Amino acid sequence: MDYKLDIGGCCMNGNGCRKNTSKKLATFDWLCDLPETKISTDFVEVQFKNTRKGYFLNSTKIPLEKGDLVAVEASPGHDIGEVTLTGQLVLIQMKKNNLNPEKIEVRRVYRKARPTDLEKYEEAKGREQATMIRSRQIAEDLKLNMKIGDVEYQGDGNKAIFYYIADERVDFRQLIKVLADAFKVRIEMRQIGARQEAGRIGGIGPCGRELCCASWMSSFVSVSTSAARYQDISLNPQKLAGQCAKLKCCMNYEVDAYVDAMKNFPSKEIQLETKDGSWYHFKTDVFKGEMTYSSSPNVAANLAILPVERVKQVIAMNKAGQRPEKLELVKESEKEIPIDFQNVVGQDSLTRFDQSKKKKGGTRNEQNESRPKNRENRNRQNQNKDNRNERKPIVLKKKNQQNSDEKPTE
Repeated sequence: MDYKLDIGGCCMNGNGCRKNTSKKLATFDWLCDLPETKISTDFVEVQFKNTRKGYFLNSTKIPLEKGDLVAVEASPGHDIGEVTLTGQLVLIQMKKNNLNPEKIEVRRVYRKARPTDLEKYEEAKGREQATMIRSRQIAEDLKLNMKIGDVEYQGDGNKAIFYYIADERVDFRQLIKVLADAFKVRIEMRQIGARQEAGRIGGIGPCGRELCCASWMSSFVSVSTSAARYQDISLNPQKLAGQCAKLKCCMNYEVDAYVDAMKNFPSKEIQLETKDGSWYHFKTDVFKGEMTYSSSPNVAANLAILPVERVKQVIAMNKAGQRPEKLELVKESEKEIPIDFQNVVGQDSLTRFDQSKKKKGGTRNEQNESRPKNRENRNRQNQNKDNRNERKPIVLKKKNQQNSDEKPTE
């Protein structure tokens, strides 16, 4: 049996062409290359506009692949969606979403989308923007404290889903009547949160990448400021809030790693006592295993960076009633060696210029006293010169004699 590698979540059909489903919240089908998984179930996963997904039964055994546009059962009429999963992985996804085929209402796949179905779908989709703007004006006229964030028409255009955001409970019974009269369709209202609205609108985050809620996140977990405290992030609302005006979801990604690492750290509330004074916790570098202490509780002054072992050692000494001289341990290689500075040139003397003048001149008595000594030295030098001169002729005579002896031989 030949197996083909599925690259990038694309399925290979019989002709060898790839159908890439790079839509938002697409699921990688890691079982699509196994032929036996395709006949394991008749359920398929169909994705509609944005994040809405549904599971439908392919009762007529239509050969469906990932990326096919199909017409599925809806109430009323039919809807148009794209197949995102087939085979064994669909059952795994249904189990993950707590959907039991025996307890839920099973809807069917009618057919693959025809050109007429796609024309109606595109026509209905083109009315969504104008419908959303008009519905916002109607809600404002009725003085309802709500915001309509998105409108989704059904594939056949007989139904419209209005997604709205509201901080409080809203009585929109009158709004439904007005919307039904204005647009002549069946109205369905669905409340969403601020994070879900940001995922529908999309955008680029401060990290430079596409928003997580718009690319792969399907479930939203509550985020608290304690996640920022664990990671020593500045509690600045402008930096902690995302485009949805809520705390960023990515703050929860590394909290578990920080919590596990912080178990070996002492409490930040403990002060360190030394003979120089008290030291207060300033910040912690979890992954380096270092803690920074300041001599002032309010200002970063005289910062000292200590490893966790040294902090625990100082705390143990304080509990025993002892105070170290300094927080940091001085290593042998870092000890200061005293340097003995010597006045070699004499630049430190204030009278160095006066001393130089005395050496050159001096008083007349000193000059007179030094003259006899100078005369004696000169006489000695002259005698040495005379002795040298007396020896030189002797050497010259010998050389001359040798030269005279050599001439006859020539």
